[in-house]
Amino acid sequence: MTSLHLSEVHRIRLEQVLSEALPLQEIGTSKLHEAMRYSALAGGKRIRPSLVYASGQALNIPIQALDRIAVAIECIHAYSLVHDDLPAMDDDDLRRGLPTAHKAFGEATAILSGDALQAYAFDWLSEPIEGIKAEHQLKLIKVLSAASGSRGMVGGQAIDLASVGISLTEKQLEVMHAHKTGALINASVMMPSYCNDSVTDEQRTALNSYADAIGLAFQVQDDILDIESDTETLGKQQGSDLAANKPTYPSILGMAGAKQKLESLHDEALTALSGFGSEADLLRNIARFIVKRIK
Repeated sequence: MTSLHLSEVHRIRLEQVLSEALPLQEIGTSKLHEAMRYSALAGGKRIRPSLVYASGQALNIPIQALDRIAVAIECIHAYSLVHDDLPAMDDDDLRRGLPTAHKAFGEATAILSGDALQAYAFDWLSEPIEGIKAEHQLKLIKVLSAASGSRGMVGGQAIDLASVGISLTEKQLEVMHAHKTGALINASVMMPSYCNDSVTDEQRTALNSYADAIGLAFQVQDDILDIESDTETLGKQQGSDLAANKPTYPSILGMAGAKQKLESLHDEALTALSGFGSEADLLRNIARFIVKRIK
């Protein structure tokens, strides 16, 4: 893995497992399943499942035990993007350089495909996982459900919609993004730590601090790219946040302040991992990728 690319091995593994996990076309539901696969398998950075594998590597968790976590996380992420792009939400036409799900399949099928991906994540995660005890698996489901719901990602989206055209303080913006973006990123890092009893409280505290820092850094860089990048590179409409009059880090801190915030968060992430050795290098590389990415 180079310093600016996520693990190709993990990306390939995730996409193979995800493709095998998702339902194939069946009579009566072929369009629905096609839409599910369209959104979940359309590429993307795969940062969240990469974090699952990287965190597991840092904690010496067998990779086979991580596959179901990675798939569940990516299904939740895919469903959230389908719903975020809807006309009632962000009303976007492009995602990952392709027509958004509601443009490709119509609004009704897009909504249903998002609903189905969300349900499938928990169905997939509730199947027995070799090497993980039932009580640990229940904890995984609880962590993901909390990160996905009103106390996490969905709550953050509600705050986002309510904040259009409103001036927020930096702290209020941080709270919004800690829910909308940070919660699922945090779950991606933390869920492997609940796979067995060998992980210490100190390790969990360190990983939680790392996850909080990169989760916020991801959003700060998103806000910067919305201004400095272009539609072709981003794979989605450039300037959409500005056009929608949404509060962003550059709008509150200025571009120089936003970039300084980004570097500070990167430093925080690396400091949080100081107690780990080379087994956490993939986590360190992902942190650098997040702050240096161009899309």
